[in-house]
Amino acid sequence: MKYKMYDEMMEQPDSLRRTFESELPVMDEVSELVSNVDKVYLIGCGSSISTCYSVRDAIRMSSTNIDIEVYAGYEFYYNKKLVENENSLAIFTSQSGETADTLAALRRANEYGIHTVSISNEPESSMIKEAKTPIATRCETETAILGTKTYITQLACLYRILFKASDYENKDELLSELSQMPEMLQKLLDTTEEDNKALAEKYADEDIFYCLGSGPNFGLAYKLAMTMLMEGAIKHACPEYAAEFRHGLIERAEKDVPVIILRSDLDSDEITQKAIDFCENLEAKTILYDLKVYADMDKLLSPFILVIPLEWFVYYLAHFNDEDPGATRHIGKVRY
Repeated sequence: MKYKMYDEMMEQPDSLRRTFESELPVMDEVSELVSNVDKVYLIGCGSSISTCYSVRDAIRMSSTNIDIEVYAGYEFYYNKKLVENENSLAIFTSQSGETADTLAALRRANEYGIHTVSISNEPESSMIKEAKTPIATRCETETAILGTKTYITQLACLYRILFKASDYENKDELLSELSQMPEMLQKLLDTTEEDNKALAEKYADEDIFYCLGSGPNFGLAYKLAMTMLMEGAIKHACPEYAAEFRHGLIERAEKDVPVIILRSDLDSDEITQKAIDFCENLEAKTILYDLKVYADMDKLLSPFILVIPLEWFVYYLAHFNDEDPGATRHIGKVRY
């Protein structure tokens, strides 16, 4: 049986192509703005904040010239350190463009005279209309709650904007690889389904998963736990930075406990390897997604690559539990 999420997954390459073709000039305008401000705020919720975490950590690991802070919608709204007409830029991310938390934060930033940028998939949404600089991802309507094509296009917009403005020494190569990402996504969609279908069948009866990643992979681990597993597969899940494994999680990682670990051979994955070793010594059910298995490209682009096999895993995990991976019990898509 195919669910709506299947079609939306397969639309990811074309959605990214259309977004680049349509919105690249605006992204480059925003990059110029980033180059001239003292601080960049990234604001979102759910899958959208996960893209903010990934690009923030990728920039912090590679660049020195951009100061980035990430906030959930209402945490930004209630931030008392905002200054009227401060020299900053706020980028708001939302699939629907109507997420109440994020929209309230955007309106607060407008009140303070901060230049606002919105990235949303709905061209007629409030966030697109109210931001000073709107960027509309070109995915057409998305219904699967956990976010596939809107996630990948939103992440790509943030990477393009911030890395173009960065002083990362390999940014030209990274941006070139980013422009070729639609072809890579298609290859991964075609080649990673069956292995992850089998993996999902193997773990279908598990009820809780711990999700670990370092650097930009933490943002993906957050998305994996908070939206893909909990919303899509109706499984309990907990995301952590890989280095945080040595705190509370080390007491819960026991024999047969499933731990999903994302690795890309980043410098910080020296610590990720320690978590892998500990899990293996305990005979935990270690599920490793390693960038080098799937692609040879800049390690900072890892979330774009690893999300595709993870999507297949979650899609079939839901299926083997008689769940529609795009439906939820309590969450709308999101207009409240």
